[in-house]
Amino acid sequence: MTETTPTSAATGAELFLNALATHGVDYVFGNAGTDFPPIIEAFANSAASGVEMPLPVTVPHENVAVCMAQGVYLVTGRPQAVILHVNVGTANAICGLINAGRERTPVFLAAGRTPVLEDGMPGSRTAFIHWGQEMFDQGAMLREVVKWDYELRYPDQAALAVDRALAISMSEPKGPIYMTLPREVLAGEASAAAPTPMTPASPTPRPDPQALETAAAMLADAKKPLLVCSSLGKTADEVAALTAFAEAQSVAVVPYRTRYMALPNAHPCHMGFDVTQQIGDADLVIVAESDVPWIPANHKLAEGAKVLHLGIDPLFSRYPIRSFPVDASVAGDGATILAALATAPTPDAVLAERRRELEAKHETKRAALAARAPKAGAGPSSNAWIAKCLADIQRPSDTVVVETPFPIVHMNFSEPGTFFSTPSAGGLGWGLGTSLGIKLADPSRRVIAVVGDGSYMFGNPTPAHFMSRAMDIPTLTIVCNNRMWAAVRRATLGVYPDGAAAHSNQAPMTYLEPSPDYEKVVEASGGYGEKVETADALPAALARALDVIENEGRPAVLNVITAYSDDEARTDAKQ
Repeated sequence: MTETTPTSAATGAELFLNALATHGVDYVFGNAGTDFPPIIEAFANSAASGVEMPLPVTVPHENVAVCMAQGVYLVTGRPQAVILHVNVGTANAICGLINAGRERTPVFLAAGRTPVLEDGMPGSRTAFIHWGQEMFDQGAMLREVVKWDYELRYPDQAALAVDRALAISMSEPKGPIYMTLPREVLAGEASAAAPTPMTPASPTPRPDPQALETAAAMLADAKKPLLVCSSLGKTADEVAALTAFAEAQSVAVVPYRTRYMALPNAHPCHMGFDVTQQIGDADLVIVAESDVPWIPANHKLAEGAKVLHLGIDPLFSRYPIRSFPVDASVAGDGATILAALATAPTPDAVLAERRRELEAKHETKRAALAARAPKAGAGPSSNAWIAKCLADIQRPSDTVVVETPFPIVHMNFSEPGTFFSTPSAGGLGWGLGTSLGIKLADPSRRVIAVVGDGSYMFGNPTPAHFMSRAMDIPTLTIVCNNRMWAAVRRATLGVYPDGAAAHSNQAPMTYLEPSPDYEKVVEASGGYGEKVETADALPAALARALDVIENEGRPAVLNVITAYSDDEARTDAKQ
């Protein structure tokens, strides 16, 4: 443990905020309440006191705040802080925190706690809600989601608690933490200025040499190996390691339900994003940071196929039930494991045969993709057409954030950190805030969020567009508007393909009609909105919207009317 020089912070709030800054936290995304006076006073006093603090950012919805913190982390690799209003603010943030937990994303979530004392001390109760908002155990609301939670007891503890929280949050497997902050503790004076401890995160576990030897032997024996990944590609190192491994060992790669750009779309080892055509042909399936590498009800392994799992927690021990077959596993950093396996001694004849197989599969994929290339028309757009239009204007550095089933097979991702998709928890409302956080962390990027109409509503668009203007971080949001909960429709057809709901024109609880004019929401924050009702109108509308965010510095929303097909939904339900 190392320590910084002592600070001059005098209150618990000042110690707390200074410790965050000392640990490299850039922003405190906050939604204030009656528990915040010591926090607000500390921020206001920071210039005069000389106490370093993160930049306070007012976010008028908790889910947007948590998602913005995730977006900044995805770009910088530094965890950010979110401070909310007692139990009610915490409740609004839980959906976003579940996403962060499942995707192992560090978020420092703090919330006030109703004052403990009813009178007689700075910070004690002064408002009627201070009785109604008290809970027996506020942290219990989200204890299953976070790695660690704690209630601050004394002002002198603040720096120590922040240090421990961030060390735990950034140790693998990474994840969010939660701290509650009683108002009296924040308002109380520290007994003496104290140094801020700087405990490093625990080193990432190195893969076991014997496990690597077993994995290398399995790889050498395989004629048709397949690597399936979902959460690989968080870092440039992971992308480079996967690329080098796939090339050296001639392994087919399918980023299935991928959350990141793991391998460039055009790479000859990239076999698309659907395991359906690959999983039954492989004699070795390498599951690399994938919680759900295939759907057992829909996909079957080849007879005698071996399965190798690798990643920080190959068994996904926080999932109550997950029983995919495991012949061997290697625990550790994905980039380190793949770099080691890239040099595994595979016979030349085996590698040559794999290369021939990959070349044939790649040509088949290219031909199939060309055959189903989306085209313009006078009717509504399809998601594939939206992807094609985005590909036509896509720059290598453009960042696309997707919160809807979206065929990125039609796009051209080639750079690490340019594609992000919904965490597996599926907590809706992730896309808008995350895209804002990415833009905030790197204003030079052109950031485009692609969301469904339901996801757009869950994303709290009024607060999100407010933040875009307030922080001068213009993004483009494309709403794929099919006027329904398509995911619910797909799930229903998957279970009851010929049931009553399948034959209903308006199956219960699946339609979002009448459809709002989503493009008008952004106008309330001075942004640009446009409804795109036909496919042939989309390219020009896209050009107008991008011109607004780049040259006028305003957020833009395209409400793109899309078609829906039950046949397409049945196909999607089997993937």
